[in-house]
Amino acid sequence: MWCTTLAVVTLAAACGTDVPPDAGAPSVSPRPVTPVTPVAVSAAQAARLPLATTFARLREAPQDPEPFEPMDGVVSHPTAPQVVYAHPGGPPVAVLPTTELGSPTWVPVVQKQPGWARVLLPSRPNRSTGWIYVGGGGLRNAYSAYRVRVDLSAHRLTVFDAGRRLGSWAVAVGAPSTATPTGRTFLLASRAPTRPTYSPLILPLGTHSDSFDTFGGGPGTIALHGWSDETVFGRGVSHGCVRVPADALSVLSRVPLGSPVMITA
Repeated sequence: MWCTTLAVVTLAAACGTDVPPDAGAPSVSPRPVTPVTPVAVSAAQAARLPLATTFARLREAPQDPEPFEPMDGVVSHPTAPQVVYAHPGGPPVAVLPTTELGSPTWVPVVQKQPGWARVLLPSRPNRSTGWIYVGGGGLRNAYSAYRVRVDLSAHRLTVFDAGRRLGSWAVAVGAPSTATPTGRTFLLASRAPTRPTYSPLILPLGTHSDSFDTFGGGPGTIALHGWSDETVFGRGVSHGCVRVPADALSVLSRVPLGSPVMITA
């Protein structure tokens, strides 16, 4: 498997903070916070919900409130399909499947509440998020030390591992009329074409073109991929994808699924 092993961690439930007692008064222990109970969803109801994939448009999914804030690297994998809610205790909006584009589903956690985790979703509209109840089982949580940054104005991609820079390369990004979308996203999948094409490896992200509804019959998913013509690197010439040189693609092939990707203007 191309994806490196992730260190398993536990999603910590947030608790209330202690309040300093008044002078001379006995200390008071903080009251435990009771997680909000999720709305019950039957199997029949879940079957009618849209799947949170790169092919979907989730009209009821809340938008990422902090699309340019760094992510801490905590990622989550549904070992069983998970209902996604608009907010803790709120209505269901989708189901997160166990696989995406033939790869295991890993999504980054961007916010936590007792018993709940807010994750980035790979669906339209861009910056869609949703809340998953973590108390019901069926989730594996992990940590990725990798970070990928794409600076569109500098036409540059940089990869970090635990803060150590693994490399920085001139890349091709979207042309002005077909710009690469900005904001935080993540490495969604890893696909190796069965026939020779422009790249031996294609790494779809959890974001989409704002200019095209489709690329070659697909859902218009933005990806990191190789390119044989080196003259494009350092220029804005693509339909929105990020074209990278071969040595950059080799490093990116080791980045675990779900790892944070930040794209800035």
